[in-house]
Amino acid sequence: MKFNFPVETLTKIDTPFYYYDMELLNATLDAVATESGKYGYKVHYAVKANANDRILTAIESKGFGADCVSGQEVQKALDCGFASKGIVFAGVGKSDWEINLGLDNNIACFNVESIPELEIIDELAGKKGKVAKVALRINPNVNANTHHYITTGLNENKFGINQWDLEKVVNTLSELKNVELEGIHFHIGSQITDLHSFKDLCLRVNELQKWFVSHHIMPKVVNVGGGLGINYEQPDEQSIPDFASYFALFNELLELMPGQELHFELGRSMVGQCASLLSKVLYIKEGVQTNFAIVDAGMSDLIRPALYQAYHKIENLTSSLDEEKYDVVGPICESSDCFGKAVALPKTKRGDLIALRSAGAYGEVMANQYNLRTLPKAYYSDSL
Repeated sequence: MKFNFPVETLTKIDTPFYYYDMELLNATLDAVATESGKYGYKVHYAVKANANDRILTAIESKGFGADCVSGQEVQKALDCGFASKGIVFAGVGKSDWEINLGLDNNIACFNVESIPELEIIDELAGKKGKVAKVALRINPNVNANTHHYITTGLNENKFGINQWDLEKVVNTLSELKNVELEGIHFHIGSQITDLHSFKDLCLRVNELQKWFVSHHIMPKVVNVGGGLGINYEQPDEQSIPDFASYFALFNELLELMPGQELHFELGRSMVGQCASLLSKVLYIKEGVQTNFAIVDAGMSDLIRPALYQAYHKIENLTSSLDEEKYDVVGPICESSDCFGKAVALPKTKRGDLIALRSAGAYGEVMANQYNLRTLPKAYYSDSL
């Protein structure tokens, strides 16, 4: 389904702002529920992708769990109605107060990334007379074939337990009295569009499962993380990712043992296409190669292009004239405050409404107040 832009209404709202197509969001969530439900898989939404209250409430209403990477995200998930039994807590650097928050709320699982972390969780749980359920986040050394900033599953990355340390980790676990092994956890990266990377992950998980069996350990949960990408280049042609092929691949290739559950932690693919950042043109300035379209949104509102050199499709919603090329830039005092170079747009003028598409993930949640700018507001298709 195509993104809905009620242009006449949107032009009356002060820019910049995030606009959410709630119909598209709900259709995407239904697709995830349907395709994962075919195999009895459990999906935890990765809160880091978008922590907007309306979005979280919609996701919780569909029965998904929450994947959190900070204590603040754990608290936000609880505040938005997620059941503690559906909350998993990952992250390479959990502080004591964050661990205690998880313990106090009896969350489903801590995804543990090192022996020192395992020992601290055991210590803090012991002080409360509790036993914490943990999953070992194992670094599978699988290349996600994505941007190096968002690759997380290689030996060189800071995340996870390296495979050569597993023997030591298992021995440590056997000595600790206040942690209980619930599962094994993997995450190889983000914005993965080549499903072959997930095939490699399945084969590596199968190998590791045999290692655990050989040590007489049968984890209840296998959590393969998330990472499924979206189509930034043609958002309307594939507004809902191919969840059918994604979940079918794991059903075909991953060898679960009897009684094991398969869990996922999807984020971008669930919310990425449901929002656009809307901005108005302030000035058209003559340039050497192309003209500049200077808009009132900046890298403080959508940081991905500056941080990752990420592409977002840019559309002029209020002009239908012949195309010209523009460097679309923001007002912030950084040369990196650029959303796109030599972008073909209908002839653009001051006051035109510009849409930066596919901004539902890592958009509003990463907005900041650099240059003391005001944080962008959010508006929703079902409440305009």
